[in-house]
Order: sequence, then C-alpha cells, then structure tokens
Amino acid sequence: MESRIWLSSPHMGGNELKYVKEAFDTNWIAPLGPNVDHFEKELGEYLDVNHVAALSSGTAAIHLALILLGVKSGDEVIAQSFTFCGTTNPILYLGATPVLVDSEPDTWNLDPVLLEETILDRIKKGKRPKAVIMVHLYGMPAKMKEIVEVCSRYEIPLIEDAAEALGSTIDERKAGTFGDMGILSFNGNKIITTSGGGALVSNNTQWIDKSRFLATQARDEAPHYEHTELGYNYRMSNILAGVGRGQLEVLDSHVSKRRAVNAFYREHLSFEGLSFQSEMSAKDFSNYWLTSVKIEPELLGVDREDVRLELWKSNIETRPLWKPMHLQPLYKDCVYYGNGVSDELFTKGLCLPSGSNLTTVELERVVVAIKGFIAKS
Repeated sequence: MESRIWLSSPHMGGNELKYVKEAFDTNWIAPLGPNVDHFEKELGEYLDVNHVAALSSGTAAIHLALILLGVKSGDEVIAQSFTFCGTTNPILYLGATPVLVDSEPDTWNLDPVLLEETILDRIKKGKRPKAVIMVHLYGMPAKMKEIVEVCSRYEIPLIEDAAEALGSTIDERKAGTFGDMGILSFNGNKIITTSGGGALVSNNTQWIDKSRFLATQARDEAPHYEHTELGYNYRMSNILAGVGRGQLEVLDSHVSKRRAVNAFYREHLSFEGLSFQSEMSAKDFSNYWLTSVKIEPELLGVDREDVRLELWKSNIETRPLWKPMHLQPLYKDCVYYGNGVSDELFTKGLCLPSGSNLTTVELERVVVAIKGFIAKS
C-alpha cells in the first residue's frame, strides 16, 4: 500500500533543534527560561501586539481569559457552536453556562446578526453574557468588523480564538489581535507547532501579567511557597518554546505553502457539487490551515462520508468538519441560537490533506482518488 498522506502533519524548519540544544547546553530544562522569553517577544512582534503569555495549550489560554474577565459559576458565556470543544470546555471548567450561536454561510464563522439577536434575548431574560468567544475556523477570517461592533455596542468582552488562524489577516491586521484577548494554539497539527502549547495575547498589560501569575500556580512573592489565589500549571516549557522559536521563523513559508495547496485543489477539483471555504473579500487573507470543502450529494451522487471512507482505503487521511457543540452530548442541554448553517456544514463538509510539507505527487494522489471515485459513482 502507498504511504499515508496525513491531514496536517508537523513540519520542521531547521532551527528548532538549535534552540532546543541551547536549552540543554545551558541546563534550562524548566517550565520557564530564555526560549520562553524570546518566543513571547517574537510572537508579539509578529502579531504587532504588546503582550504575549506562552502557555501549555490554547485551551489553557481560553480558561485564563475567562478567569481574567471574572467569569464565575452561573454566568453565561456566548460561544460559536461550530468549533472544537477546546473553545467551549473552559466555560464548563468555571461552572459557567455556554450559550451557543450558529455560523453564517459566507465564512462559516460566528454569525454577527445572530450574535446580536442572542445578546438582546439574553439581556431581555435578565442574563447579560459575561463574554463572547468567536473562532476563525480553519484559518478563515471571520466577519470581525461586525462582531467587534456588536460586542462593543453591548459592552461585552470578546475573546478571539485564533488557534487555527496564525498568519491569517484582515486588512493586513493579524488574526488574534481584534478581540480584547486573542488565543493561539501550537498543537502538533497546527500551522506551526511546539508539539503542545498555546498563547494568550493582548494589549492589556495587567491581563497578561496576571495570566502569567495564574499559569505558574499563582505563587505569591515570598522565599517559600505562598498562595492566596487558585493557580494552574499552564506555562510553556523552555524546551517547547525553543521548538516554537524555530517554527516561527518559517511561519510565513508555511502559510504560503498551505495557500499553494489550497490553490492546487481549486484548480484540479473545480466541478459542480464541490465548493470551497473561501475568503469573502480582497481584505481577507486566510492561512488555509486546512482546505475545507462542501460536497453536495444530490449533484455528485456521493456524500461526504462516502468520499472520506474511499480516501481512507487509499491511505489518505481526511476529516469531517467539526461537529457543532450543540450536537455534542456534552452540550445537549445548552441554549442554542441556530439557523441550520453548521448542521449542514457538518453533514456535507470535509477537510482535505493540507500540510505545508505535502508534495505535488501526494496532492495529485488526493485529486486522482477523489475524481476517480466520483466518476465511478
């Protein structure tokens, strides 16, 4: 059998080992150190944001963001339903209540019109939301101007989950810098990786300083271990930050390669019944972390799952789009404001292999497999 084509595998650039070796050579094998300090500074410069806290995961970053905003048990937090559970689970960590909102069909991200309707309805019911969490799904920029305007109008803080969108921009401004706080992820399948890791970004000095304090077990200044607040073991290690520094050096190259993968698929899979998640204007620039398509079974004679299983037989990994949170057993009792968009996308949507290390031969294998199966069907 031919070798496996992965959905989105790690792709090293070369200098990762240099920074990790420096950590070993100087014995900085710790959850903090020079690589962490440099990685935070370099990320801030890349994003043009004042402050960055390097953390153990994007989920940890969301958890800390909610704490910084004062979210407590019984509070409501609005969240995009069409996402991975890492976006919404931190709401439950705090005993708060997720209020789930559907997407719009243009970018597949949080619907700003439905968001405003949800806010007004929650306020009418005496339950003003404490925060809003939106997501740039698969790296595609959301309708941030409208979302920010809605949150500002009702004075509700916005957490911008850019876990999948590092390198994406809106009008040349980096994703992750529009909200009151931004979230990044460096999981193994992301556009750059530290194997596991994330970051919280903001222009608010106090928030980032407090996040670092909370992320290091909230240890008070004392010669002994003194704790007056509940803390967490959420800081990134100096070793992983070394990997991140090397990865950050090749981020723009990885973005270019993923966009080239997306362009290849568009050129060779251009037929009725298959459509792509796409940028809505020239101001939007997606990193195309994953190239995602919608398959219309009534036009192609096959559905998303037929295609996924057929490609798996050829040792090609694909994945359905995220199963929305309102369809997850864990969130079945949550209030949900829907319009049917994410339900349809989950039923029809498929993520194609999109790694920045894919070869032309591998991309051709994917295209031939898809075309051949549809033609046969």
